[in-house]
Amino acid sequence: MSDESPLIRSLRTAVAAAPDDVPLRLHLAEMLLAAGRPDDAVAEAAVALQYAPADADARALMVRAMGLPPAGSAPAPAPAAPAPATPAAEPPAAPGFDWAAAEQELDGVVGPRFTADAADSDAGEDGRERPLTSEGTGADGDAADSPWDVDAPGTVRLADVGGMQEVKDRLEAAFLAPMRNPELRKLYGKSLRGGLLLYGPPGCGKTFIARAVAGELGASFMSISLSDILDMWIGRSEKNVHDIFETARRQAPCVVFLDELDALGAKRSRTAHSGLRNVVNQLLTELDGVGSGAHEGVFVLAATNVPWDVDIALRRPGRLDRTLLVLPPDAAAREAILRYHLRERPIEAVDLGKLAKATEDFSGADLAHVCESAAETALLDSARTGTVRMIGMKDLLAAAKQIRPSSEPWFASARNVAMFANDGGMYDDLLAYLKKKRKL
Repeated sequence: MSDESPLIRSLRTAVAAAPDDVPLRLHLAEMLLAAGRPDDAVAEAAVALQYAPADADARALMVRAMGLPPAGSAPAPAPAAPAPATPAAEPPAAPGFDWAAAEQELDGVVGPRFTADAADSDAGEDGRERPLTSEGTGADGDAADSPWDVDAPGTVRLADVGGMQEVKDRLEAAFLAPMRNPELRKLYGKSLRGGLLLYGPPGCGKTFIARAVAGELGASFMSISLSDILDMWIGRSEKNVHDIFETARRQAPCVVFLDELDALGAKRSRTAHSGLRNVVNQLLTELDGVGSGAHEGVFVLAATNVPWDVDIALRRPGRLDRTLLVLPPDAAAREAILRYHLRERPIEAVDLGKLAKATEDFSGADLAHVCESAAETALLDSARTGTVRMIGMKDLLAAAKQIRPSSEPWFASARNVAMFANDGGMYDDLLAYLKKKRKL
């Protein structure tokens, strides 16, 4: 901030360079508190407690920054009585400091603390810790007690996906037909090992297609992203990956959808943090088990905008070995999407076919934005004139003219990959599309 002293600015720079240096961060918090900025001091102390939850100085500074009233001095113990031993896990209380009150306040700031008391721990009989749910039950409980959201089999089917017939045909041939016909699968020796990777520009319906596949299979659906897996404690991220697949096995048939796979399974050669590399390693281990007897009925789908950033080991045969390019919706799909977003809005004289032609190369998200912008224009006119009017073709065409397809930057990046890094023909579909659209 512009009103910060040079010393505080220097300390901020030093903390940014060494974020895990707890004493340095606490020194910055002390300077902020002395400068009359307790809120900033609380924020720095909270980060310090994430790195060192049992640090006595960080806890004491947090309580002072929060302005908790000091408790009265406790009466001195009798000379003959020995002083009680201080537990190793708890620092001694400062003079005039109410540790119990501080604990209650800190629990609301940095989350619950876990003790080694067997009566309060959530370890199983084998001594291994299990993930906690809001009720405190372990991962071996029922689906209602699972820390992972498992959606019941939905009603969305591929027929609900407008247009995109080529995508549907590829899904049917590569993924759905073998699963629907176990007798034919056995006859032809078709294995269910491996998963399906959906890739393409953002906003083109990869997640919706994944849900439609789950609906076609009558399977439960788990959508997993990076925030569901990463944990600040060493080893917990890998355990989260394992627990997700264990939950899917108990809820089989179940589709596990790995969203933004480039974040979950980034190339390990480019990953500086060992924790992320371990997550990729654990994910590889779990994918090797999918399709085996232990994981019967667990199907893996993944989606990414940048498949060239995904670790190549994830795409080898037996893992995510089938890829499907999901392009911007075709004319029939655009018309269906526009109809969906205009279904509950007051419209008149709207030619969806003409509008679909005017929005070529628009993604599903772009089309939703067109409808939203046209509705805003009509609403503003109605508010200014005091007369409610309908959304017309003029509003929609004007909105479409102001919006550029969000897929253009993606194709600009993908073009170089398709031309110069098409190892094994993975991007042949993308290359054919670029040639068809004259984008090469």
